Amino acid sequence: MSTFFMDNSFTVKVDGDLEFQLSKDDISSMDSLKTGDGTFHILKDGISYHIQIPETNGNRRLYTVKVNGTEYQAEIQTPLDKLIQKMGFASNGAKSINSIAAPMPGLILDISIEEGQEVAEDDQLVVLEAMKMENIITSPRKGVIKKIAIKVGEAVDKQQLLVEFE
Repeated sequence: MSTFFMDNSFTVKVDGDLEFQLSKDDISSMDSLKTGDGTFHILKDGISYHIQIPETNGNRRLYTVKVNGTEYQAEIQTPLDKLIQKMGFASNGAKSINSIAAPMPGLILDISIEEGQEVAEDDQLVVLEAMKMENIITSPRKGVIKKIAIKVGEAVDKQQLLVEFE
């Protein structure tokens, strides 16, 4: 096995400029206590820290973190993220996606966009009901909606075109 996979450290970037490494050992040896939903108390070198995590985007590993009332933006990069970047695959393939197809057969319950509308990554586009579950289809990238190929109430097949980007 590659020594790269032996590296269990995480790169944490705070507010886009301060960067440091945390190993799994560093994390497990912390004197920390979960005090509520998204709140923690950490004791480090005799100093007490009250941590709140009011906002997360787990898909992109972005977190808003409050430490003793001061808010920071943190981005966490895993060993796999580092390997992907090292291999040159970190150019974000989602940016080349020009259309979205139905991931499964179902019924279109809602369309949250209009043709010509500008959308951001992770914006809700369509709600697709399949097997009595509502599935929210979100935008894989920032862009402008070129075409909406479905209507509310329409039954769609797997891989049927839903939305095209300009």
